[in-house]
Amino acid sequence: CSSLAIGTTTGYRLFSLSSVEQLDQVHESNEVPDVYIVERLFSSSLVVVVSHAKPQQMNVYHFKKGTEICNYSYSSNILSIRLNRQRLVVCLEESIYIHNIKDMKLLKTILDTPPNTTGLCALSINHANSYLAYPGSATSGEIALYDGNTLKTVCTIPAHDGPLAALAFNSTGSKLASASEKGTVIRVFSIPGGQKLYEFRRGMKRYVNISSLVFSMDSQFLCASSNTETVHVFKLEHLTDSRPEEPPTWSGYMGKMFQAATNYLPAQVSGMMNQDRAFATIRLNISGQRNICALSTIQKLPRLLVTTSDGHLYIYNLDPQDGGECVLIKKHSLLGSGKVEENQENDLRPPLPQSYAATVARQSSVPSTSTMPGYSEDGGALRGELIPEHEFATGPVCLDDENEFPPVSI
Repeated sequence: CSSLAIGTTTGYRLFSLSSVEQLDQVHESNEVPDVYIVERLFSSSLVVVVSHAKPQQMNVYHFKKGTEICNYSYSSNILSIRLNRQRLVVCLEESIYIHNIKDMKLLKTILDTPPNTTGLCALSINHANSYLAYPGSATSGEIALYDGNTLKTVCTIPAHDGPLAALAFNSTGSKLASASEKGTVIRVFSIPGGQKLYEFRRGMKRYVNISSLVFSMDSQFLCASSNTETVHVFKLEHLTDSRPEEPPTWSGYMGKMFQAATNYLPAQVSGMMNQDRAFATIRLNISGQRNICALSTIQKLPRLLVTTSDGHLYIYNLDPQDGGECVLIKKHSLLGSGKVEENQENDLRPPLPQSYAATVARQSSVPSTSTMPGYSEDGGALRGELIPEHEFATGPVCLDDENEFPPVSI
């Protein structure tokens, strides 16, 4: 949660989220139009891009050098991409491809996955386990858990009654949060065992579309945003088990009475009463827009960030002790800082200035020395699916810029 990537009709932009007052644009590319997927490997120069112009093709770039590392073509449109320092995962509607990020070779093809029209999947950012989660059913809220390192299925988690809408791992890959299409209940499971740890009720009045689930880096908080104007933050704590003994107060006494009463209620009722409500909330001044939220520490303070599809970033202060209503402290426009957008007021398709990446790529581009067919260790080619074709860069992926996270030590 230290940087932000956005795809636009003219290309993509990368921002650093190190300051509240100033939004630092790290990179802008106008080489490929209509970018709808852009994923950056942590704070490195490796970025993966997919555009509406070629929705079946994934391009991997080293944006600081302005060079293309490789590209892959698939049998259908790419719906989502996830990556960590060990693996790069490409999700299609009915299959998932797992690549080794060291050399971008295809390691595994998971075929015949249940129809996944939104490309819902989650990959642990902890490359030591590289757990992958995706829908195990199109009609129920079943989660398929897969080990991206050993390339084996771990387990199946019966998370919800209805189809899944959101999935998210915590930073270590030890917890997995999920929400169904109803959006009323969010559950957290232990990984890899799949036991239910927490259950949070987002609301009972109306069904919503959960668009974003995210843990804080310390796994103390879980944030959920939807197509409504309210963003919820839940605190991951077991109030009855781990809380120290409190001094005798009226509220403490009533709390113990309430807990005791739930032991005599039907399981469904007591379960609903034990579901924790939101610890903190945000009231956006818009609703109906897709948005993504993040919990981050900026300038040594906990912040809640919300990016909306109309091109704005909202930064809120989050009180980690008392919670409550979060206070908006800054609003940034993600599309209004460049000359390109100013020109667009009069011309929808202005002549675009040549970007740094395009200039360097033109000077140093050389034809790839090899074109190799992909392969699948599970013998998928024998089953008739289209194995993606790809081009490799000359040599393994190596991000040697200062202050970067190289995928592997070379």
